Amino acid sequence: MSRFLGPLDSDGHVPPRQQTRVAAFLVSAHGALARQFAFALPPKLESAWQTELNAQFYRETEIVSLLLRATSWVPDFPVVYAATAWETAWAPGPIAGIADRALAQAVHVATLAHAVHAGLRPAALLPVDANAQDPFAMALRRIEVESGRLLQAQSIFLKGQDLVPFRDAVSTALETRHTEVRKLWQEALAGVGVAIGEGE
Repeated sequence: MSRFLGPLDSDGHVPPRQQTRVAAFLVSAHGALARQFAFALPPKLESAWQTELNAQFYRETEIVSLLLRATSWVPDFPVVYAATAWETAWAPGPIAGIADRALAQAVHVATLAHAVHAGLRPAALLPVDANAQDPFAMALRRIEVESGRLLQAQSIFLKGQDLVPFRDAVSTALETRHTEVRKLWQEALAGVGVAIGEGE
């Protein structure tokens, strides 16, 4: 097991099997976020925080599109089974104490997005000698930069005045989400020979 993707080929590219596994996980997570942002949006925006949901919906869609085009895909049959667990984990769950359905859905999406953007650092998996011009490597770096921007908006929302009465419930939901996402990410990477610690 290694902390990094590889061994790289002679041109500095990540092996296609590792590309496929990493991209499949990221497409699943960011695709789920895109779908859930879309469902959380009303036909007409009524609150300031809903404008941010709209923006994040398009950014998540862009991340999925980028990965689909930048990855050298190969058949990876274990992903078929793993994807079921991934998609189940992303599904909305109840948020205790929040009766407003729209607000509860927004909290669910924000906690999942916070866990994905804070907990997944795909560019950190690249060895220092990875080809800087490789589309897959560039995609991972772009995703990590974009995640940092999106994380700020999610943090502002989760700490906002609308959620002050539900602070304990939100904190519990956020901690649970981080644990789930981290565990699934570690399992996905372990299947292609990559082992990461808690801070990676």
